[in-house]
Amino acid sequence: MGTIALLAALALLAMLAIAVTLAIRARQMHIWLGSYLRRRPPRVTDKPIHVMFCFVDHFEPMWGKVDLATQRARVDRWCRDYRTLADAHRDADGRPPQHSFFYPEEEYREEHLEKLAALCADGYGEIEIHLHHDNDTPENFRTTIDRFNRLLHERHNALPRDPNTGQLRFAFIHGNWCLDNSRADGRWCGLNNELILLRELGCYADFTLPSAPSETQTRMINAIYYATDDPTRPKSHDTGEPVRVGGKPSGDLLIVQGPLGLNWRSRRFGIIPRIESADVRRACPPTPDRVDAWIKTGVHVEGRPEWVFVKIHTHGTQERDMDTLLGEAAHRMHNHLEQAYNDGKRYVLHYVTAREVYNIIKAAEAGLTGNPHDYRDYELPPPGVLTTAKAQIA
Repeated sequence: MGTIALLAALALLAMLAIAVTLAIRARQMHIWLGSYLRRRPPRVTDKPIHVMFCFVDHFEPMWGKVDLATQRARVDRWCRDYRTLADAHRDADGRPPQHSFFYPEEEYREEHLEKLAALCADGYGEIEIHLHHDNDTPENFRTTIDRFNRLLHERHNALPRDPNTGQLRFAFIHGNWCLDNSRADGRWCGLNNELILLRELGCYADFTLPSAPSETQTRMINAIYYATDDPTRPKSHDTGEPVRVGGKPSGDLLIVQGPLGLNWRSRRFGIIPRIESADVRRACPPTPDRVDAWIKTGVHVEGRPEWVFVKIHTHGTQERDMDTLLGEAAHRMHNHLEQAYNDGKRYVLHYVTAREVYNIIKAAEAGLTGNPHDYRDYELPPPGVLTTAKAQIA
């Protein structure tokens, strides 16, 4: 084959690769792209923009079915290096970055939770619930979550109690993104009534989304909303009722989404924009332009556009990503947040846990204004505390 023919063949292969990629992306994106294109930017406000920055972690020490020594090394590095990272940064309230560790029930090991609990007790975050399951039943799901709730609370001082009912409350991330049986083939869940079950078990909000490019991604994006379960059908959280100022809770479960869109500054083959799904790892580091895009998305409670919620996620125990999550890339992310979004005039930065996100959302829904820092414990207190700021305000 001559040089010209070889170059032509290579060009054809490149064009085919681009066409295949476009076809795959189109199939993956059709679920949510219409919502993205129709969405209007948040209303411009002359008030300072309060940025609630929440980092949630699918924290899986046993990822890859590694041995105990590797698990220990992963947890130990987080408990050592996250302190160093967080101690170098502060928000407008003087708090360090907060990390919400969504720990998998099926990976429970007491010594790992003891170390994480100590890290959280020192003021660096909180522990919540993560679960991978497949072909499950309502009875087994109830038993599993209830047992894990009590274990985390009684042995590790995690999870708050509802001050009105005494029930343990928790945030949830579904393993493999498959909340409410949302894969077309039914794998990695099995429960069409999972939203109802979570509500009954004490879940105050789900933090799974966004999940693009997975088919489990919902049509409703960049939103905080109530989803109503249809126990006869899967993926009932595909749409819902937005949380709004002066509104009332509805449905079965509050869904808190992170930003989702297209990143035109990062393109495959120089043509195809990458999906921005708020995922942070080595392959997609938290660059300043990504931080800007997250905040510009403006996820908020309707009627309170000056309170912006930025929920990003990671899988923190994978070695290939730890340098990004605990090293210079993370420092640059926080430096940019603190320099560009914490001047006290145009922007005010708040590092928040998943529980605090929920409380501030509920305060906005109730019509409260001012500094969202005042509402970190508005409805649900920190683990081990029985009184709330809501009671004090009333």
